[in-house]
Amino acid sequence: MTFTFSVSRAVEIFQHVRFYSRRLDRMTFEELNVNQELVKGLNEIGIKEPTDIQQKTIPLIKQGKDVIGISKTGSGKTVAFGIPLLEKIQQGQGVQFLIIAPVRELAVQISKELKKFGKYVKFYVATVFGGVAINPQIEAIERADIVVGTPGRLLDHLENHKLDISRVKCVVLDEADKMVEMGFIEDIRIILNKTPKHRQMLLFGATISHEIEELKQKYMHNSLTVQTESHVQEEYLEQYYYNIKQYEKFSLLVHLLNKEEDKGLTIIFCSARSTVEMVTRNLRDNGIKVEMTHGKLSQNRRLSIIENFHKGRPNVLVASAVAARGLDIKDVTHIFNYDLSQDPEEYIHRIGRTARAGQTGKAITLLSERDHDTFREILSRYPVEVKELPLEDFPRLGFNAGMRRRFGGRGFRSSGGYGSYNRSRPRSYNRGSSFGDRSHRGSSSFSGRSRPHGRYGSSSRSGSGSFGRRY
Repeated sequence: MTFTFSVSRAVEIFQHVRFYSRRLDRMTFEELNVNQELVKGLNEIGIKEPTDIQQKTIPLIKQGKDVIGISKTGSGKTVAFGIPLLEKIQQGQGVQFLIIAPVRELAVQISKELKKFGKYVKFYVATVFGGVAINPQIEAIERADIVVGTPGRLLDHLENHKLDISRVKCVVLDEADKMVEMGFIEDIRIILNKTPKHRQMLLFGATISHEIEELKQKYMHNSLTVQTESHVQEEYLEQYYYNIKQYEKFSLLVHLLNKEEDKGLTIIFCSARSTVEMVTRNLRDNGIKVEMTHGKLSQNRRLSIIENFHKGRPNVLVASAVAARGLDIKDVTHIFNYDLSQDPEEYIHRIGRTARAGQTGKAITLLSERDHDTFREILSRYPVEVKELPLEDFPRLGFNAGMRRRFGGRGFRSSGGYGSYNRSRPRSYNRGSSFGDRSHRGSSSFSGRSRPHGRYGSSSRSGSGSFGRRY
């Protein structure tokens, strides 16, 4: 992702951020004076050398500075703030560190990571989030050195229970921009007002919004801003798109899932919860083992799904935006964008689920006319190169839009959406072919279709762009 600085911001960063003269790949945690117990724990989970954000922020945090860290997903932010915090733990002094995360999955992940690389350090962490019993959390807080939680449940504990953060030494806002986007800014202000005035504050995210600037001005002291690469490196991530009709997306998706070889974990992103559910149901109908996650599932269910997906049970996950931010899901080799969110930034967070920690990955977008405007904005805003792939023959499948559950009885298929369902008689799709008696009530086309290097170019539309039933 690209973050545009003002001149004053650039001057501030130049004046305050220490960039090391030696090459990044020559730095070690020992050279950063990291505690040997932590180095041992890091080595055991395969972390041998610090990432860019870790190298730049760990020394500053260890010095007690307030730090704003701007970096891409998967850059190692938990280790960046976790190491200095664990080095400063003094047991028996109550809650000393507070880490705030936007969603429960990220809160759980942060706690797990701290326990992994901090296994040789004595500390206790309490993880608090809504939707589950509160009494076990109250008990955990009573003996906690670190509390990791979501804004709403933290407020609940502060106002109705015994969470005391009056002696907190440091507050961390992880995925701060996401918390602002989700409307947690007032909750965060209330929480920060209950912490000591001169405590340390760390803020990590992908961008700095106006609200983040306000938090910085009111709650941080002479903060230093560190920025690292804000998008996935092209050398590790291959990005492609197919230009396709909306009603042909599902058939192409199944074809690609069956065709792609050497797949590790695969995430299929959809922009709406209803689409997540329909795509999941239809993939299962076509014999593909798949699970889904979205914001309407129960907390425990979502956590269980992510945990099993980590283990490859199953290795295909259909997800809404809830899985696009913050979560460190290792070994994801393929990302499929079934459709695009209206927010161009979400594309960057989606593809950031793969090609992590120096691994390679592939992101494939199924691009219909309704996605064109967002896609053009993505390409104009971010330094990504997405190559078009030619459509090939693939079996045409039916798609159950879920009307049976809604209206009872035998149900029906969408008349303009996916055609009749007849798995026993698949037909191949050829570019320009028609589907039996379906009349194309509209069409979309790209003008000036000469795209240098196969990249997505400018477009113009003709016709109504009707795709039958929309969902």
